[in-house]
Amino acid sequence: MDARSARVQTPRRDPDRRRVTCDHMGVLNVQTPAPFEYERAGSVDDALALLERHGPEARLVAGGHSLLPMMKLRLARPEVLIDINDLTDLSYIRLDGSAIAIGAMTRHAELLDSPVLAEHYVIFRDAEQVIADPIVRNRGTIGGSFCQADPSEDLAAVGAALRADLVVRSATGTRTVPAREFHTGPYETAVGDAEILTEIRVPVRPGSGSAYEKVERRAGDWAIAAAGAFVTLDGDTVTDVGIGLTAVGAEHFCSPEAEDALRGRPATDENLAAAAQLAGTACNPSADQRGPADYKRHLAQELTLRALRRSVARARGEGA
Repeated sequence: MDARSARVQTPRRDPDRRRVTCDHMGVLNVQTPAPFEYERAGSVDDALALLERHGPEARLVAGGHSLLPMMKLRLARPEVLIDINDLTDLSYIRLDGSAIAIGAMTRHAELLDSPVLAEHYVIFRDAEQVIADPIVRNRGTIGGSFCQADPSEDLAAVGAALRADLVVRSATGTRTVPAREFHTGPYETAVGDAEILTEIRVPVRPGSGSAYEKVERRAGDWAIAAAGAFVTLDGDTVTDVGIGLTAVGAEHFCSPEAEDALRGRPATDENLAAAAQLAGTACNPSADQRGPADYKRHLAQELTLRALRRSVARARGEGA
């Protein structure tokens, strides 16, 4: 492409080099974002102050693998981007009492390699192995995945299955939102205009097993359908269970009807299959280029059954 095909004005930098005003002008079929301003936050308090200053048209960016493509297509048009990559104090995975605490700036690659998560919830490893590719996993964050709120997001289904809690911080304090209430619609969350997701908390459940199953068109793609589950056993009885679904129109990325049908019952294949059937029936997928609705319902049922079977096997110490 030569200079006659596209014209881009050099960004203007403020003297302190923390703020850049970016004006883009593209012609022909070049995909460029709408004009935006750039800020870089040095701390959580700094990021919150910037959000308050710039108002509802400001967006946070960390990995940027979801937001920036949407900006290029002008599906998202924030007036200000606030870079939070310096918020390294929000990058951690640790046991905190009876829960596992995961900082919102934790990268996907860290989730994949975490010995804490491998010990308690193999579902994270299962899911991370089928999320995008190493380039995306090295930069993308768990907080960004939750806050992007894509209807096909893998970690949204994991969080819903595990009934995680999400910690949201503002200038006046913190509040906790259950994962099953966090997503209020496609690309919409419970996070307010001047708030930041800082932590994901997952209860530790001794005697449980978990798993994630996904069907995709090609490696690393968004799911055609995916299901995650955890099962806690007392002997052969299911004392607790969680089922998460993504890309199939499941409300709040979960299937409480299927969970209720299995909880308190023996972990027989017949009972697992009955719960999986309920999960498939309860979802509401849309027909698109990835397949018709009936196909996706079938996948939701089959993948839920596979995830439940593997979760039970792992809870019994039989599965890898």
